[in-house]
Amino acid sequence: MNSKDAPVKVLNVTVEMAPLAKQGGLGDVLGALPKALRYKSVDARVLLPVFPGVMECVERNGYECSALPREIHVALDWRVYSARVYLAEVEGVPVYLLENGKLFDNPAIYPQSLSAASVMPFAFLSMAAFEIPAVTEWKPDIFHVHDWPVAILPIALRWHRHYRALRSDYDVVLTIHNMAHQGIVDPSMLTSWGITREAFSIDGVEYHSQSNILKGGAIASDAITTVSPRYSWDIQTPEGGFGLHGVFGGMKGKLSGILNGIDYDVWSPKNDALIPARYGADDMSGKAECRKRLVETCHWEDDGKPIAAFVGRLVQQKGIDILFTMLDRFMPDNCRAVAIGSGMPQYEDWARRFARMYPDCFWCCIGFDDELAHLAYAGSDIIVMPSLFEPCGLSQLIGMSYGSVPVVRGTGGLADTVIDFDGSHDGTGFVFSDYSADELLKAMRRAIDAFRDKDRWNALIKNTMSSDFSWNKSTLSYTELYNGLRSGELPS
Repeated sequence: MNSKDAPVKVLNVTVEMAPLAKQGGLGDVLGALPKALRYKSVDARVLLPVFPGVMECVERNGYECSALPREIHVALDWRVYSARVYLAEVEGVPVYLLENGKLFDNPAIYPQSLSAASVMPFAFLSMAAFEIPAVTEWKPDIFHVHDWPVAILPIALRWHRHYRALRSDYDVVLTIHNMAHQGIVDPSMLTSWGITREAFSIDGVEYHSQSNILKGGAIASDAITTVSPRYSWDIQTPEGGFGLHGVFGGMKGKLSGILNGIDYDVWSPKNDALIPARYGADDMSGKAECRKRLVETCHWEDDGKPIAAFVGRLVQQKGIDILFTMLDRFMPDNCRAVAIGSGMPQYEDWARRFARMYPDCFWCCIGFDDELAHLAYAGSDIIVMPSLFEPCGLSQLIGMSYGSVPVVRGTGGLADTVIDFDGSHDGTGFVFSDYSADELLKAMRRAIDAFRDKDRWNALIKNTMSSDFSWNKSTLSYTELYNGLRSGELPS
């Protein structure tokens, strides 16, 4: 077989992959995308650190796992760091697990602050990817790196005193899942990792006398993607670019937006083993059972009011400030609400205080509970996502799958995926534009009005549940991108 006809080989380098290691949506994407790509005949694999709990998850799920005979060695800060490598088969995806108990000892994955010690694990992971062929006898055509922690990889491939010799061997795709996090560090860190002085310029990592890892990685990559089409434009604006809008505006030729999907093997009420009753658009009786269980979990009596749910991080990005302001004015008489997630201490305290103030109509779980999250999607009527900005968003897609109507702010991936029902007969939710509690309140009122009109509500539910946000279309776009890179022609 001609090498150009052989399946393209892609190594996803990441710090999250569900179910092994997950802190947010990135973990869900990496748990689904490589699997979906393999269905498209892409030889997609993953390189993931062994953070606390990863090997226990491998064992708990019964994944095949074996240690490879050779270790990986990387020189950083004038010493050599080593790691054992395991090969695990996770839902049909080969995953190389990188084990160094001292480097990868943070159960939260991401450090509270960036320092030479806290960023070192990401530098090691990034450069360990170059050693994978020697250890595994499998060599990727493309490195697909995700977010700033592994944007060190393309920086090293262009400017490292040793690894830049490999530049012609690989192409690099960088996917930006969230521009708010960029990895801004002292330049001395990169120098100690072997990055040459050429990198420290306006056309490299330099950023207001500091080093910006995401910026340098984007410049050094062959292609850049965001997780929704709208977000690829958002990051070129002062509001969405977080200081890098000019940089990305100058790289339009290699920047594109590819919408995330969801894994319907996991997020479908027809086959969800974590909910009390399964159901589908043709028979919604199971949703009533799920509502009953959710109401019991919240220690309520069912009063027939719609239940709104929020599942996600309690941070400003997700619009928590306007969400709680809106609920305070709207909730007691019009709806009940459930919140599941963790995040900033002031928002966690806000949620607990609401639960004390409104025990008959507000319930929260601080932390993340997978079974409760599934129950919230299945038992609620409305999913609320009033995000300040949203690269893609998964909750609105999951909500639609479960027949829970999204009320969202029209930003990023939310604007790409939710059609306003009042403006279109094929609408799938309710969308507002301005970031304010007043505008969210108006959108919630429109949702409640629809809920009270059962014919309209049933038509809306039919629209949401017939929406297809599987990975099928997105993987075609990624496959086209990979093959374009391999042939030397980026798709337009």
